[in-house]
Amino acid sequence: MAAIATSPVRARVLGIPVNVSNDVFRDAVALHDAGGGQIVTLNAEMTMAARADPALGAAIENARMVIPDGAGVVWALGLQSRRVRRSPGIELARRLLEHAASCGWRVALVGASPAVMNRLRDRLMHDLPALKLVFTVHGYQTSEVWPGLESQLLQARPDLVLVALGVPRQETWIQGLPQPRSGLWMGVGGSFDVWAGTKKRAPAWMGALHIEWLYRLVKEPSRWRRMLALPAFVWAVLREPR
Repeated sequence: MAAIATSPVRARVLGIPVNVSNDVFRDAVALHDAGGGQIVTLNAEMTMAARADPALGAAIENARMVIPDGAGVVWALGLQSRRVRRSPGIELARRLLEHAASCGWRVALVGASPAVMNRLRDRLMHDLPALKLVFTVHGYQTSEVWPGLESQLLQARPDLVLVALGVPRQETWIQGLPQPRSGLWMGVGGSFDVWAGTKKRAPAWMGALHIEWLYRLVKEPSRWRRMLALPAFVWAVLREPR
């Protein structure tokens, strides 16, 4: 019988590191208190992308915390007798925002479109009026502007930075920022769109059946090429020596 993880340790899925933990929120707060670092949300698609993209692979390798975001990663860990719950990144990020509002953390938001960022700021200020937003910027910036924005962001000394630039850009962008820096830095993909109300998450029943990927594919048929990574991931895991 698989043992339930009681403390965060590192395992590997197809050579990509992932933390074995059933309380990623606790671990994230502890990481903040220990000086901070990058948090990556790992799923099957990102795992396959990291094997093909050295920059993404290096960003994940160097991240302080890699959470099992996807059902495929949880399944692969189970084959190693590591029993964990799936920890969706969007849920961890929201809990961290709520914690930030209650603890006075300084929060920065980077990414998404100008319209989504405007709606997101309004919604967060309505839902979490105590939230200290010290820096917000949309992701549609020219290359000439980014260095100045990065300097402003670092000077704001945020406790929590949520970055919605898409995979792999958000992970490699965070990794490439100057060190040392404190706070939690986390890529959140399309979470800003969901929180702003411009997109919806898959229904809970689809999440329970681990078929959220199907909902995304129906809503965004252009993703079909990316979805080919899922059967490739399953095949690679099954072929991996154990």
